[in-house]
Amino acid sequence: MQPAIVLASHNPDKLVELREILTAAIPKLTPEAIVDAGAVDAPDVVEDGVTFEANALKKATLTAQATGLIAVADDSGLVVDVLRRGAPGVFSARWAGTHGDDQANNNLLLAQLADIDHPHRGAAFLCAAAFATPQGERHVEFGELAGDLTFEPRGDNGFGYDPIIEIAGMGKTAAELDSATKNEISHRGKAFRALAPHLARHVAGAPGK
Repeated sequence: MQPAIVLASHNPDKLVELREILTAAIPKLTPEAIVDAGAVDAPDVVEDGVTFEANALKKATLTAQATGLIAVADDSGLVVDVLRRGAPGVFSARWAGTHGDDQANNNLLLAQLADIDHPHRGAAFLCAAAFATPQGERHVEFGELAGDLTFEPRGDNGFGYDPIIEIAGMGKTAAELDSATKNEISHRGKAFRALAPHLARHVAGAPGK
């Protein structure tokens, strides 16, 4: 089967999440029809936008142009109420200086807020999810998941800042949730489910449907 959709990312955790979310939202899709950038030799895209939306649209657009496939992308991050301008924001993945070092990012953020107590530890995950077609059509949707920073990591599921954000009203961190529950409430799940109806109209003609 030829792929129908390429995820503009090399992150295996994001691919697992995306397959679960989109195959549930678009029944004609199979997991095998959704591949990551490495499977089709898509180039890495520099995320130099100053908003989540700009980065998601850039990644989807350039990946669609390079591969000739429908490309989906997201840019997600954490915004913390007491940090200036909602940092880490678009710098979430490289907050500690090295892109994708989740443990270092979590440790640094917790250290920076070590003296801040509740109720001033509010934070939210934000996601901009986008798709682009090789013909230049584009669309973007958004999702949010609010919570509070913990004082230490909890849970072994998920990735990124999941172990240090206790979800509002649940008493659990994102990393203490099973994948089905997390996908149902997550910022990424909300954004991609909002994107799915728009994406479905294009998937109907894709080779890997």
